[in-house]
Amino acid sequence: MTEPPGRRERKKAATRQKIADTALRLFLERGYDAVGIRDVAAEADVAVTTVFSHFASKEALVFEQDEDFEHRLARAVTGRAPHEPLIPALRREIQALVRHCTADSAAPIWHMIDASPALREYEESMRLRHAESLATALAADPDLPQTTTACRTIARFVIDAYSLAREAADPEAAVDEIFRMIEAAWEAACHSRPA
Repeated sequence: MTEPPGRRERKKAATRQKIADTALRLFLERGYDAVGIRDVAAEADVAVTTVFSHFASKEALVFEQDEDFEHRLARAVTGRAPHEPLIPALRREIQALVRHCTADSAAPIWHMIDASPALREYEESMRLRHAESLATALAADPDLPQTTTACRTIARFVIDAYSLAREAADPEAAVDEIFRMIEAAWEAACHSRPA
């Protein structure tokens, strides 16, 4: 049973969320390049060092749910029911993430990201990190005796599925189409595995 977070952890989480919300509001109001870390700190009424104690960079302020995204994908592998097939579990998680990121309220954020080379570069490095994290979870699962290459390949496909579906005219249909291909690739990897 998980213990609820203590007062200190709750305060820390609230400060982090306040900084992230303030930064996003300022970025959307003034433009990403026009807002500095000092502006965010002043508006959130915290020290610049406090901003950096919660976020490693200005780009990280935009992707404040990055760690949650990464953990959710790993949990889709490690937290699935015994004998539950892998690919449907990953598909459900990606579908939920795509729904969240394609909500009307997210559109201005994605326009901002698409317009900023720094944010696009950060997103790309984040996606690679997520793929490696997912590949590690896949490789560690004793019920999925796959090669490192197979795990890394499927992980990249899953991470790319999120990006491709998010950009599609019909995100839900795109997830379905992409995961049919991922399922076929996974099946092929399972059948080509040495006995």
